[in-house]
Amino acid sequence: MSELSADTLLYLNGVNKSFDGFKAINNLSLVIAKNEMRAIIGPNGAGKTTMMDIITGKTRPDSGDVYFRGDIDLTHHDEADIASMGIGRKFQKPTVFESHSVEDNIVLALAGSRSIFSALRHKATSGERQKIDEILEATRLTDKRRKLAQDLSHGQKQWLEIGMLLAQDPELLLVDEPVAGMTDAETEETARLLRDIAGSRSVVVVEHDMHFVRELAVKVTCLHEGSVLSEGSLDHVSNDQRVIEVYLGR
Repeated sequence: MSELSADTLLYLNGVNKSFDGFKAINNLSLVIAKNEMRAIIGPNGAGKTTMMDIITGKTRPDSGDVYFRGDIDLTHHDEADIASMGIGRKFQKPTVFESHSVEDNIVLALAGSRSIFSALRHKATSGERQKIDEILEATRLTDKRRKLAQDLSHGQKQWLEIGMLLAQDPELLLVDEPVAGMTDAETEETARLLRDIAGSRSVVVVEHDMHFVRELAVKVTCLHEGSVLSEGSLDHVSNDQRVIEVYLGR
């Protein structure tokens, strides 16, 4: 554990995971700092989803270290525990409460374990109202607060789900292909949105869209066959001959 510094939030070292003889994660090591945004790229089957499954407790590694906030061993906790510790995950397909308003979706996310009925009847405190306003502003949805979620564009639904995760105040946000299916304008706005969010928490973005990754302007990690193939700026990674051969050259 000597490699952990004071600003390290997530630490993976020598992580391995096999499924029926297939090595999905192979001696993977990764360090994410506090308030860092990192882009993860790589071909299909590179281990990106399995890596996120391991971080969030959906999958247990066969071996290796997975630490959060210095001394929390994530391999000893389940998904619910890990979510409550401050790790939020957004999957590629948005899952929102379609028949409820944008604001109610945020209220329901703030409510945690309360039932939908009691959450919507609950009278928000001034602090909760302020937090809802801040989340709506951060996710570019202030003027859509009364709209039903089902009436939002695809991109706006993605922003709403990010807002629902922010309502749980995660220290680390894992975001899977957030701009798939978005318009060019929504894609550019999503890059700005995520950069804003990364000012106060760590964000890991898994993405195939290289234009979007360039918009993020962050350190990039390319995975291949379950381990880190290349890491650095996008220019550095995209000029790595190994990355060109296995991913970008296709």
